[in-house]
Amino acid sequence: MLLSLTLLLVLAKGAARAAEAGDSAPGERSMFVKTSGTRFVSPDGRPLLLKGINIGNWLVPEGYMFDFKTAKYPSAIYAGIERILGKEASVHFWQQFRDGFVTQADIELIAGLGFNTIRVPFHWKLFVEEGKAAESGTIGYELLDRVVGWSKAVGLRVVIDMHAAPGGQTGINHDDGPGYPLMFYVPAHQDLTIAIWKNIARHYHDEPAVLGYDLLNEPIAPYHDVATLNPKLEAFYRRVVAAVREVDPSHVIFLGGGQWNTNFSVFGPPFDSNAAYTYHTFWSYTRRVTIQKYLNFSNMYDVPIWLGESGEADNDWIEAFRSLHERYNISWCFWTYKNMTSPATVVSVRRPRDWNAVVAIADQTADSDDETRRARVALAEFLENIRLENGTINRGFVQALGLKAAGR
Repeated sequence: MLLSLTLLLVLAKGAARAAEAGDSAPGERSMFVKTSGTRFVSPDGRPLLLKGINIGNWLVPEGYMFDFKTAKYPSAIYAGIERILGKEASVHFWQQFRDGFVTQADIELIAGLGFNTIRVPFHWKLFVEEGKAAESGTIGYELLDRVVGWSKAVGLRVVIDMHAAPGGQTGINHDDGPGYPLMFYVPAHQDLTIAIWKNIARHYHDEPAVLGYDLLNEPIAPYHDVATLNPKLEAFYRRVVAAVREVDPSHVIFLGGGQWNTNFSVFGPPFDSNAAYTYHTFWSYTRRVTIQKYLNFSNMYDVPIWLGESGEADNDWIEAFRSLHERYNISWCFWTYKNMTSPATVVSVRRPRDWNAVVAIADQTADSDDETRRARVALAEFLENIRLENGTINRGFVQALGLKAAGR
């Protein structure tokens, strides 16, 4: 009897979602991608398989992508560059980096290769002024507006991802926190995170090129107090979603599981009618057993699931893992678009000469005048190398994703 009631409930929810997503009445909301049962659907109501690429390292620098060994988190990377260039010149360096790493040509390439989605990780500080969440006007909005505009022109959809939340949501280097997911303990950090998301949602509430909001990247690392922290995750998501829905009823909201987006047992039944659940999997078996628990969740609650990150492997593995997901109609977004230290990327950045001097100073293993001079030259070369026209498209990687690689 219980099984029958559960099944009826799932079917009823699926029918309601399908009716909502397929509504062809004129109006603003009909322009947006939505969820319907276990699928994403385009504004015309047809099923949509997301084929995406992450724009990693752009708005949240990661140490391994600079080949740093100890300067792994963003604040340490910024400090390392400042030791080389000085404070004023380092500010100019990051402006040039952000202007050159993702340009209109990069977005046009991504669309031309056959991707239909990009995921853009961001650092919370880019959306804050004087300690408060800003509704507009910060460098974060300026950069995102630029990419959203370029994406809209070529038919790409953008998922905005909070990769580094106030206080840290993960407890590892890329959240730029203290090495512990402190956000879940400090009300001020939670309130600021919610305010940032509410303002971002207000800013993009009527923009159909934005597909949705990925609220927290890889929350709660597995080596922290998961018994205490895991019950806090969905409760916090409910607060964020409630704030977002006050200003934006239209966009998809992505909810990542605990333990680096791997654990869906932290979730109860869905509490938002336009939400998807996202997991990250690297270096795993390329068979159904790897994704079975996510499929079970999707089928139990009649909701979409999304592979938000994967990759950093050889092309055979990437092709097999991507094919596995497509076999079960699961949308995907691989990591990452542009990188200097890995061939598992769309565009490889050439490593500058004397880059070892940059690494030595950033990692604080050396700091001579000669190394500083050589590091400055290497950083100038790096800013040239990150531009698309100076990179190399990894055709094998693109083809492993089932897409058609272009020239160079």
